[in-house]
Amino acid sequence: MTLGQKIAWDDTVLPFQLDLADIRGRIARLDGVLDQVLAQHNYPAVVEAMVAEAALLTALIGQTIKLRWKLSLQIRGDGPLRLIATDYYGPTDDGEPARLRAYASFDEEKLDPSGIPFTQIGKGFFAILIDQGNDMTPYQGITPLAGGSLSHCAETYFAQSEQLPTRFALTYGQNQEPGAPISWRAGGVMLQHMPKASPLMGGEGGSGEDGLLNAADILDGDASENWNRANVLLNTVEELELIGPSVAPTDLLVRLFHEERPVVFDAQPVKFGCTCSEDKVRQSMSIYSARDIGHMTKDDGTLTADCQFCGAHYVMDPTTLGFEAEGTDGDVAI
Repeated sequence: MTLGQKIAWDDTVLPFQLDLADIRGRIARLDGVLDQVLAQHNYPAVVEAMVAEAALLTALIGQTIKLRWKLSLQIRGDGPLRLIATDYYGPTDDGEPARLRAYASFDEEKLDPSGIPFTQIGKGFFAILIDQGNDMTPYQGITPLAGGSLSHCAETYFAQSEQLPTRFALTYGQNQEPGAPISWRAGGVMLQHMPKASPLMGGEGGSGEDGLLNAADILDGDASENWNRANVLLNTVEELELIGPSVAPTDLLVRLFHEERPVVFDAQPVKFGCTCSEDKVRQSMSIYSARDIGHMTKDDGTLTADCQFCGAHYVMDPTTLGFEAEGTDGDVAI
């Protein structure tokens, strides 16, 4: 089977547990979803790589959220790659697919096409936000960018903000079969130690970069041995095993962790999905004054808005927003 062929596990996240090691995890395979996410924009290669990694992380992390919740990743920096934003929408009903979307904001003139993609972000922060719906206060956790990759940032986030030892093994890239268009594939494994122990560190911070916590600061005894053993096993995984498609996630679990007694649960399908709409654009306009709306109005008397995630373009009559707008020129990004 060649790399570009699709199998039943494409665009799914498979949760599992290693019973003998008190470790849970997920295996994700993204194919068409990632193609659709990246097809919305003509990103430079270094930006595409970072958006692909962020989308894969979001699928792995987001699988645990409840129905109708939303999990978002935001990576902000002072470099030419200013922002990467992703959203994972939990299924609306049991058995339905989750939805994933992502986009990036960058200064193309300052990007280094030959540079390491992660370094294009510069100094900044990695944030996870969880929206539980109406009448619920959203959760937000933030850690500094550290470790040289988005996956290391996510590992630091879970150690620092949740005191959960976490490990990611990811791979992603483009593939082209003869006579077929270029397509993206991505695959990854997430391991996370079950939350039983309290952090062991004192008041001087952790042993990671800039004093941030890592697994060694949180676990000891048998828990530490189990965690280290699982990580050694994960270190043996090959990129083609992660990305598929010739190795099913269930087979990969047996190859890597058969001695840890892996148990799998129902896989979660994932699809590309955007929630933008004209109604939501109109709601977002409610925060602006009549003067602001006037400045956003174009010479032809219309107000336009573009969705950064899916590229949808909305054209509205500003007088229908409840304002009498005096036009200049402008548009809105949503």
